[in-house]
Amino acid sequence: MQTLLIFVGVAFGVAVMVFVGALIDGLQASLIRQTLSAQPHVIVRPLEQDARDVGQRMADPVAARLEKSSQRTRTIDQWQVAQEIMDGVPGVVATAPTIAGSALASKGNVSRSVALRGVEADDYERIIPIGEKMAAGAFRLVGNEAVVGVELAKDLGLQVGDKLRVTSTEGRDDIFTVMGVFDLGNKDLNERWLFVSMRSAQTLLDLAGQASTIEAKVSDVFAADQIAAQMAARTGLEADSWMKLNAQLLVALRSQSSSSYMIQFFVMLAVTLGIASVLVVSVVQKSKEIGILRATGTTTRSITKIFLIQGAIVGVVGSLLGSGLGAVLSLLFANLAKNPDGSATFPVDLGAQRFLVAVGVATFIGLVAAVAPARRAAGLDPAKVIRYG
Repeated sequence: MQTLLIFVGVAFGVAVMVFVGALIDGLQASLIRQTLSAQPHVIVRPLEQDARDVGQRMADPVAARLEKSSQRTRTIDQWQVAQEIMDGVPGVVATAPTIAGSALASKGNVSRSVALRGVEADDYERIIPIGEKMAAGAFRLVGNEAVVGVELAKDLGLQVGDKLRVTSTEGRDDIFTVMGVFDLGNKDLNERWLFVSMRSAQTLLDLAGQASTIEAKVSDVFAADQIAAQMAARTGLEADSWMKLNAQLLVALRSQSSSSYMIQFFVMLAVTLGIASVLVVSVVQKSKEIGILRATGTTTRSITKIFLIQGAIVGVVGSLLGSGLGAVLSLLFANLAKNPDGSATFPVDLGAQRFLVAVGVATFIGLVAAVAPARRAAGLDPAKVIRYG
């Protein structure tokens, strides 16, 4: 009965460890996936222009001596060279130049301010898979074709095939045909972003042959900061990673991870104390048997091994039972609620590594918990325990 109870205790401890870890990691992975589904991992842009000292040009004293430069769209000189350098940075999967600026989109008497984005569709798809997020039509930008968000399409009454006038801040305008409507799951982006071909955006913004940013996708999203630093050093441009642009999200994710580790630590501490207490009781109950073994020539080392093996068995068997229970609990919880698209509201991460770690930790804990009882058993005096019990 004692053995059964300690197996159950270890199993529930490991189940909690697996369940909490799978839930927190699943939620974090979902948050990161949603965050990065509409933004690149790294954005490289021109350096900020230095403010100019205007104090020397003023006859009278002034409160401020620095004057910001004009806000005309900044571009990357020789962006093709910069893109080639970025492609050579280890960990970079894909890069794509973009041209961005403000514009006015109108249909009939209705107009809306938009963020004009000029891209090459095939290259940009490797950075942000907008083709997978199309509510209607396709992500195609050939000639005077445009792709708009669902909110902007709703505001302007647009459908695939409709004509749209786009007027830039430079006073240039052109007529585009709507080829697709996307839904990024972000209302602000859905009502602001308007995609056209890179050449069309360059013409509208009077930036022929230029690019305002180069966006990149990396293999390891948590190495984006280091990769951005390498890009900045090699190109001499400013590079921002998604981690810098979403600092508050990272703080929240780290807080979640810390909470998860703390919960798992105290659960496994309770399991350790439980195993140790049962084995100590076992030493007390089996004192006479241990004394007889010692009297018949069994070595102290052998007695120690018996309890260490017992602790390891408790850890292994309990962890296997707990891993199965934790997986069942996680899957049941994930299926309790579903999003409109059929995905789990509370996704879980049940990778093989999670179970291997759980088994390894539980086995180690079983061995550690058995050390004190094993030393106590090995230190028993055979004559005393046989005589007095």
